[in-house]
Amino acid sequence: MDAIISIIYWYVLFINMIGLYIMKTDKQRARKQKYRIKENTIWKISFLGGAIGTFLGMRMFRHKTKHKSFAWGLPLLAVAESLLFLWIYQVI
Repeated sequence: MDAIISIIYWYVLFINMIGLYIMKTDKQRARKQKYRIKENTIWKISFLGGAIGTFLGMRMFRHKTKHKSFAWGLPLLAVAESLLFLWIYQVI
């Protein structure tokens, strides 16, 4: 069981770091008017478990805050994922 918890922990950490990184990168690209990361890609990372990191990136870098889908959807998804991860941790 400890191995499963460890794998889940590292996965959650890794996917959330990716979420944070893509928000930072997309904000930098937006400032420089360069090729942007697709919103669909940001949502995919979020739904794969990276919503907490993506949400933190949104807040830290003030990115996508005017998009209603991000302003409302990411916080809700982050809370849902947090609850899911806590439940998984308690069950295992």
